[in-house]
Formats: sequence, C-alpha cells, structure tokens
Amino acid sequence: MSDPFAHTASIDVAAPAEAAFAYLADPAKLDTWSFGTWKTELHEGGLVEGRAIFDGAVTWVRIDADAQRLSIDYHLGADRNALTPRISARIVPGGRLGLDAGSCVVTFVAWRPRAMPDQRWRRLTASHEFEVFLVKALIERGEGDRKANPDAR
Repeated sequence: MSDPFAHTASIDVAAPAEAAFAYLADPAKLDTWSFGTWKTELHEGGLVEGRAIFDGAVTWVRIDADAQRLSIDYHLGADRNALTPRISARIVPGGRLGLDAGSCVVTFVAWRPRAMPDQRWRRLTASHEFEVFLVKALIERGEGDRKANPDAR
C-alpha cells in the first residue's frame, strides 16, 4: 500500500542505540546529515535555523528528544514561531529485533502536510532514504563522538 500521509526509512547501524540517539538529537550535528538543514545556525534554546540544500529555503527546527524512549521529534517550519512536529526518528536497540546487542535500527518517519506538492514530497522521501545511509556511515565511523565543526560548511 502506498501511504499518502507518511513515509518511513530505516537502516541498521553498527553502534549502540544510545550513540545513534545522541548523534541525531544534537542540534550541532543536524547539518552533517539533513538535506533540509544543510547550513545551520544555532540559536538560544536549541533553536536551529537551516537552509535546504535544494533551494536554499530557510527551515527552523526545534529538537524534542526523549532519551528514555530513544525517540526524537523534529519540530519544523518556515516561521520560527510556528513549528510543527513533522519528522520523527526512533532508535531501536538491536537486541530487541534479534540483531547484535551493540547495534540498533534508526527509523525516520515523515508526515506529509496536505498542501505539500507531489514533487516536494518525493524530494523529501528520496532525501530520507539517502539520509539514513549517511547517518549510518557517520555514526559507525564515530562522528557522533567528535565535536561539530561550525566551519565545516
């Protein structure tokens, strides 16, 4: 079934769930893997201002992370005062799924607003399908253990 309202992308990561969670919950690392917030500026209170790699559009992000549940909601919007939780990440420890206990599965879920054009939705879903591979590579090579370099981009 094709889902007109949501899209998921998952990948296995050879790292503990807590490491993947810490990486994805860190506002300073958002621009290392998210095409929607390629160039970021961090603001007070964890608010992130980013620019989309495709068209330079500004997106504001507030990360709402729950370490106990290993879940993250990314509240997004073009207006910093009107953010909506449209993207979520869930990290599942590998042992729960019969995988190596030191591994995990990272899943992104995106919800489609009614007004989002088909081409924009397809671009977002294709990006998430690539971003999970990028996240996997960055976490597995230990990027989550390094401080973000604000001059990297």
